[in-house]
Amino acid sequence: MKPLHGITILDLSRVLACPFASMILAELGASVIKVEQPGEGDETRGFEPFVETAAGSESAYYMAFNRSKRSITVNLRSPEGQGVIRELAARADVLVENFPVGTFRRYGLDYASLQALNPRLVYVSCTGFGQTGPYAKRKGYDTVFQAMAGLMSLTGERGGGPVKPGLPVADLTSGLWVAIAILAALQGRQAGGQGCHVDFSMLDGQVGLLSLAAARFFALGEVPPRLGTEHPGRVPSATFRCADGKWLHITCSDQHWMPLMRVLGLEAWGSEPALQDNSARVARRDEVMAKLGAAILGWNRDALGSACDAAGVPAGPINHVDEVFADPQVIARGMRARFDHPVIGAFDCVPLPFKFDGLDDPVPARPPLLGEHTEAILRDVLGKTAAEINALRAAKAI
Repeated sequence: MKPLHGITILDLSRVLACPFASMILAELGASVIKVEQPGEGDETRGFEPFVETAAGSESAYYMAFNRSKRSITVNLRSPEGQGVIRELAARADVLVENFPVGTFRRYGLDYASLQALNPRLVYVSCTGFGQTGPYAKRKGYDTVFQAMAGLMSLTGERGGGPVKPGLPVADLTSGLWVAIAILAALQGRQAGGQGCHVDFSMLDGQVGLLSLAAARFFALGEVPPRLGTEHPGRVPSATFRCADGKWLHITCSDQHWMPLMRVLGLEAWGSEPALQDNSARVARRDEVMAKLGAAILGWNRDALGSACDAAGVPAGPINHVDEVFADPQVIARGMRARFDHPVIGAFDCVPLPFKFDGLDDPVPARPPLLGEHTEAILRDVLGKTAAEINALRAAKAI
């Protein structure tokens, strides 16, 4: 059995953050009904990159965040379509939506309306800035939230401008926050018997990640500068260029300092008593980094990485994506999986990183075709007859 067996999630979200959350929960065993716009679907069905085959094309973007779900098409602007959502919500454990503030109130699908039908419903509203505050009606995207929450101000080389991370960090971490909120709300419902409304702001989610930067600001009044790959409070912790032009990241606590010095042939210099303490090394950051950088330039990356491993010094290569999926540890842990799709055939994916002992492991299943399960859900979940389904189709509600 999977851990979320028996939980039904009505997913009215689109694009990335919430679909990522519901995909995680789907592969942990929840039954996820993804509601999409008739004829168009989630807009990411039209996002590149596309997988092209003789049978057709599919968006790899959409597939990355919508595995293991069922798709029903419902016109949310139609009174009949709104009725379908109410019926589904009355039977669901969780509803997730990421529409602009006030949209679902206009449709009669807000928390107050649906909670009256299903008091045990966990209703998650994910918006850019939350349901309250002066920015509540503002629009934003992943990079806007990264910028406003300080992440970009911390990212980039010394003396350079702000840089965005290579992945949509605000979207991805918001998906994780939403999944955590759902699991917490379900546990709270089990204890108290009632559902709840979760108001999640993507800006809040990014501010919530400031952690160490916030701690330094609160403790020291420090506005952390951009340091590239260096750590603000630990030296050495940085990426170093090697003789072959490749990069190795090395991070040392005090107990690793002298083993690293012996590897690099710097034992005489590194044995200075003051350098045994991280705080002293932080104060002498420029000197330490220059000395290490010069020594490391005499090594090829893989040779130095192996020497660090043998000495117990934490280090790892800067891998490109192709190198990641060729890494023997990644292979051994099964972090490249595959599903079969009716249009494009076999396609690789990144599975959930959980291994359970005592419960079934999550296994990736293919994403749905647009509206693939509409009739089955209406018939099997809501008990509608063929005539009722045809009437909904005639009304352009599905």
